[in-house]
Amino acid sequence: MGQFLRNCWYMAGWSHEFGEVPLRRKLLGDPLALYRKQNGSVAALLDRCPHRFAPLSLGTREGDALVCPYHGLTFDAGGTCIRNPYSETLPKGASVRSFATAERDGIVWFWAGDAAAADPAAIPDFAMLEVPGHGAPLSGCTVMTAPYEMGIDNLLDLSHIEWVHKGSFAGNGVIFSGEHSLKQDGKRLHSNWWMTDVAAPPHTFGLYDPAMRCDHWLEMRWDAPAAMYLQVGACPQGADREDNPVVAHQAHILTPESATSTHYFWATTRGFPPSEDGDAMLRSLFGQAFDLEDKPIIEATFANMDGHDFWDLKPAYLGIDAGGTTARRILAKLIAAETSD
Repeated sequence: MGQFLRNCWYMAGWSHEFGEVPLRRKLLGDPLALYRKQNGSVAALLDRCPHRFAPLSLGTREGDALVCPYHGLTFDAGGTCIRNPYSETLPKGASVRSFATAERDGIVWFWAGDAAAADPAAIPDFAMLEVPGHGAPLSGCTVMTAPYEMGIDNLLDLSHIEWVHKGSFAGNGVIFSGEHSLKQDGKRLHSNWWMTDVAAPPHTFGLYDPAMRCDHWLEMRWDAPAAMYLQVGACPQGADREDNPVVAHQAHILTPESATSTHYFWATTRGFPPSEDGDAMLRSLFGQAFDLEDKPIIEATFANMDGHDFWDLKPAYLGIDAGGTTARRILAKLIAAETSD
């Protein structure tokens, strides 16, 4: 119970994933049944009947209620048993844990702790993913066999693009001419790269002449436990960046599947209106970057720890990795404070 921060919002999935048929997804070590109620909101129940532990997601719906496929106990969207087909008496203790949910910016969030403490104002802002005229963002999910903290390390230290993403996002050396900064604002972190007078990065082609010199930035915002927003930008060298378009807004949101596996939800805006060929190219690029580049090195790194604790291995410190290190310490303090209450 103490390994995850509980009183916070985690991403359950993209809005388009949820419908009338319950979706079973393992989150924070527990299977959840997630489905849209008749009013359009999303219900989230522990996907385990308290009688003989069958998955409720395999059952049927009666209105907003789920009927267990094994013995027919029926549970409302709040997890209360409302029907016992064998008796008019409801069995004692026959309830299912429910989770508070909220939907915003095309994302369904769930509150992992006390539902009464769920505060919608604490949901990180991802409104920038909706760009007028460019359609809904492209999105996906990768499951990694590694703890979510290792995904945070990876995303808050974007210097790895020079080595890991040679087939996709490699900066062709621009990282080495850049400056990294880390700013902490309460529980929020900003891990930013500023690269001036560099060749136009590949993702600006079509906006800028490839031969043009640019100022280029990568700015990552982190909110505990693991919701990250990346702004990718470039402008002509020496120009005012505020007068130039942001190349891409991206979401990188991690939700633990278990202590050793992670759902990596990602999304990106387009630089242009959607098209079949353009979207196929972007999906191929992001599939290469996340599934064939990030995922293998993160999983291999975790496996190579051979079950040892991260801090016990005394990791070397390079400075550029300050974001992940600081995030780990913030999370440890938040979890310690929560478990001591």
